[in-house]
Amino acid sequence: MENVSGSMLNPMKLDCNMTGSHSFIFTIIPVAYSCTFVIGIVGNSMVVAVIHYCAKLKTVANIFVLNLAVSDLIFLTMLPVWAKVTASGYHWPFGSFLCKVSAGLALFNFYTSIFFLTALSIDRYLAIARPVESRRCRTVHYAQAICVVVWVASLLLSLPAALIRDTIPIEDVNVTVCAIHSDDPGPEVALNLMKNILGFLVPLAIVLTCYCLIGRALLGAGRHLLRSSRSNGDEVLRMLTAAVLAFFFCWCPHQVFSFLYLLVQFKVMKSCHALDVIDTALPFTVCVAYFNSCINPVLYSFVGKNFRRSLLRLLRCSVHQSSASHPNLSTKLSTLSCRASEDTHSAAGKTTTALWRTGEEPREEKHLRHLKP
Repeated sequence: MENVSGSMLNPMKLDCNMTGSHSFIFTIIPVAYSCTFVIGIVGNSMVVAVIHYCAKLKTVANIFVLNLAVSDLIFLTMLPVWAKVTASGYHWPFGSFLCKVSAGLALFNFYTSIFFLTALSIDRYLAIARPVESRRCRTVHYAQAICVVVWVASLLLSLPAALIRDTIPIEDVNVTVCAIHSDDPGPEVALNLMKNILGFLVPLAIVLTCYCLIGRALLGAGRHLLRSSRSNGDEVLRMLTAAVLAFFFCWCPHQVFSFLYLLVQFKVMKSCHALDVIDTALPFTVCVAYFNSCINPVLYSFVGKNFRRSLLRLLRCSVHQSSASHPNLSTKLSTLSCRASEDTHSAAGKTTTALWRTGEEPREEKHLRHLKP
């Protein structure tokens, strides 16, 4: 929707009509958003529950994972709204306030996710490549302080997007959209540049540097390690490589098309056909980027053996608690039989211990001694 005329909050006239308005977008994207919402809520809720209830998992890395999961959960609450808006042809019926909140929250999650992934990458580098030197700074208190800095910085970076967004009616279409519209494209250009540079290129460079150094440290240490230790290091390296690739493939398409949209704003690309291609592709790139909120729990938590054991233990405890609150006859009988057997073994153990302390032998021992030749 470029090359427009009009002022903020006034009806907006599009020179290229409603570019990117195709029926398949209004069908596929809401379904994808719904699937992302369900999978993301379940996966990230499990991450939060396991790390919260398992004291053994309260490490520096898992504190970053916990905050990443909370950030994804906060963002995922807005996905049903965007699914409804996309299904209705980008018509925004929820008012100006929710328009600003949803736009700011999407960018807020974008920054928090990338910053927490970057912090987690740095922590993994320090833990694997420099375990002794980093022992003082890799503490829970330092991790909590870094999380506070990430939350505050992400909030400050996402506030401008919330301030300049608003509901705008479109002339001749009878549609009200939640968008940025001003005669001066400078603020939107600055936001896109900041998102491309601070939110993608710089964190990606840090992440790739960390994992290259991690790979070099693991390969260098492999000559002096046992085969089992080397296989564990290779497993860690494969997990981190998968995380970097997922991060890159989920966010790279959106960043590419955001850069192309910058070219449209700078009047480098002026054709309506090019704008229609960009506006058609952007919803799909956003959908792929949002899917990163689903695979984060898998890549950073569920592949860990300790996390899997803690998750299974938590699920078993919940099942036992539910069965204890509503016990059936078989559960009661099995519980009574187990308790009876435990009491029998306990009583037998106590009797034997008392007899040995008083110097008297058990009856079975006396009988066996009389039968011996």
